[in-house]
Amino acid sequence: MATTVNVTELQELLDNSPFVKVYNFKVVSLGDGEATVLFPFDKTFERPGGYVSGPVYMAAADLAMWLAIITKVGLEEGLMDLTLEMKTNFLTGAKAEDVLCTAKVLKVGRRIIYGVADCSTPEGKLCTHHTLTYMRTGKGEHD
Repeated sequence: MATTVNVTELQELLDNSPFVKVYNFKVVSLGDGEATVLFPFDKTFERPGGYVSGPVYMAAADLAMWLAIITKVGLEEGLMDLTLEMKTNFLTGAKAEDVLCTAKVLKVGRRIIYGVADCSTPEGKLCTHHTLTYMRTGKGEHD
């Protein structure tokens, strides 16, 4: 049950949302249950040693999953869905470079939405893998 949302619409949502504004995330692409966001490297989020800090990956994964969910359930309901659980595996670090994060919804249930996200460098080096569970709090037709 894919809905009609576009990159411009969701980028405007991010640009007007104080909780993610600090990261300057950019919506790169959307698909049916999928979303990719870009974190343009910012020295503010560089940890000692020159690596992108862990919270950036986690914020990117959570955000990308939220946007992927919106492509499945629609903007109105998706705004109400909340992160219930997230597990992050740090595999390697991005060093002073942009990070791309792609999330994919694996299952939309009546009360729970489950998916995965991967963060990588633009060259494709996998940095983190995440599993995410969201709670549906909005009203609407459920599977």
